[in-house]
Amino acid sequence: MQLTLEFGGGLELLCESKKIHSVNVELQDGSDKLTMKDLLSWVRANLIKERPEMFMKEDTVRPGVLVLVNDCDWELSGQLETTIEEKDVVVFISTLHGG
Repeated sequence: MQLTLEFGGGLELLCESKKIHSVNVELQDGSDKLTMKDLLSWVRANLIKERPEMFMKEDTVRPGVLVLVNDCDWELSGQLETTIEEKDVVVFISTLHGG
């Protein structure tokens, strides 16, 4: 499944400072759909190169990380149960800043 993943607000530093990733995510063991929970697991295993604890806590994103699926807040579409479809754009933005 072809997807575009974008990282901002400092999260790109966890992915070798690359903000936009065009990826091909394989569905899990005969599953017919991809959920955000599956996608987050894939991102942790394949894109996050350092400090995964800055991106995820247990099986979801850390507090302070805004997640948009096709410009819609994932909290409106089911969070971890949100179904991801071909060519979706998923954006992760950290809202936490040091100072």
